[in-house]
Amino acid sequence: MSAALPAPDGGLRCPWGLSTEDYLTYHDTEWGRTVHGDDALFERLCLEAFQSGLSWLTILRRRETFRTAFEGFRIEAVAKFTDADRERLLADPGIIRNKAKVDATLANAKVLAGWRAGELDELIWSYAPDPAGRPAPRSLSDVPAVTPESTALAKALKKRSIRFVGPTTAYALMQACGLVDDHLADCVARGGGSTPG
Repeated sequence: MSAALPAPDGGLRCPWGLSTEDYLTYHDTEWGRTVHGDDALFERLCLEAFQSGLSWLTILRRRETFRTAFEGFRIEAVAKFTDADRERLLADPGIIRNKAKVDATLANAKVLAGWRAGELDELIWSYAPDPAGRPAPRSLSDVPAVTPESTALAKALKKRSIRFVGPTTAYALMQACGLVDDHLADCVARGGGSTPG
């Protein structure tokens, strides 16, 4: 069933948020909060791609190293990375040294650098479903891994030459950035607001 469970402070939380202190902080202060801004969304898109096949905790614990390695995920900066930067990234033990994921991040930055300001934000948020049509999940079994909106978002991004984003990665992005609120109905973090981008 996996319904909301009490945290050390007594408040009910989504069960996945209780396994480590890192997860609890992320759950309470970031996950499901509204994120806007091209660079902020580019970061989330990249990190969700790097997470593919791994635990999110692996990425969360390396996030600051990722930010340093990728110059804060500023699209304009990453778009200018050279072959030497690529080699530096593939040799950096502080990030995930997966060639396909590194290459996708660099290629995506080059594509996005050609978009107008706000275009990535507008595109991603145009796929946010109407919250009125989404009842609050009561347990983890009520939370999908893929939705029609995430499938459509992945297709739209791929059509615009954005790599390494399938429907599952797109849905994880939607959850993380507040396009959907998948905090359980009894979770104290449900309906939690915005995260600075």
